[in-house]
Amino acid sequence: MSRLSLILPAKNEAAALRDLLPRLRAAQPEAEVIVVDDGSTDQTVELCRAHGVTCLSSPYSMGNGAAIKRGARHARGDILVFMDADGQHDPADVARLLDVLEQGYDMAVGARDWSSQAGVGRGLANSFYNWLASCMTGHRVDDLTSGFRAVRAERFREFLHLLPNGFSYPTTSTMAFFRSAYPVAYVPIKAAQRIGRSHIRPLRDGIRFLLIIFKIATLYSPLKLFAPAAVVFFGLGCVNYLWTYLHSGRLTNGSTLLWSASVIIFLIGLVSEQITALTYRRDG
Repeated sequence: MSRLSLILPAKNEAAALRDLLPRLRAAQPEAEVIVVDDGSTDQTVELCRAHGVTCLSSPYSMGNGAAIKRGARHARGDILVFMDADGQHDPADVARLLDVLEQGYDMAVGARDWSSQAGVGRGLANSFYNWLASCMTGHRVDDLTSGFRAVRAERFREFLHLLPNGFSYPTTSTMAFFRSAYPVAYVPIKAAQRIGRSHIRPLRDGIRFLLIIFKIATLYSPLKLFAPAAVVFFGLGCVNYLWTYLHSGRLTNGSTLLWSASVIIFLIGLVSEQITALTYRRDG
């Protein structure tokens, strides 16, 4: 039987961990439980010690993704389960994710329904990310940003160097698995309301989430982003030329600049495609 490691990144989540850790122990008594303390100033370390849970502490906050990487490097299990430490994820759902892995998948992701989204704005944003990722990969993506997932450790560690230290590790890992032809499955779950205050800042992280849109493309197939953009610029150049030719009978600098931009964007896409291919190449 594969050894299981449960990894929980935590920053000042003692209020939630007080109830969550005993439930995790009850649901998965044989599992290794690792709480990665991301510079907490509350009772996180003491709670982990009281429940006999491994706690990896950082002297300062490095970010959610950094905590995930630290936990994955330290874990001894063949299967890694990542879940939030804020009480949103039900320990009973861990078994459901593991059952899906047994069917031959390399990653099983807990997919939240609309009622589990943290507000209408977040729900709409996540729906858009899911749609875009589905278009890019050609596979249905039910929840691109879910932090509740079970993965095979050897597969996940291949992509640790790609994971950011911030909040978009779920996006990066999902797109990396699809790109490398590792099968991914989605398991419907209900996420509870988090305990305590969210660490997401709307303005700062809103900008970061917008960057996820571009990251989705560049991680999977850059040409699918750059080629349409190049076509748009080329079309605008043609429209501008038609307009100026009909009104003044000449070719203007505007059309030339748009056509030049089209070629440059397409060439950037080609280079990005090659860089992406090299990023995922495995030696040996």
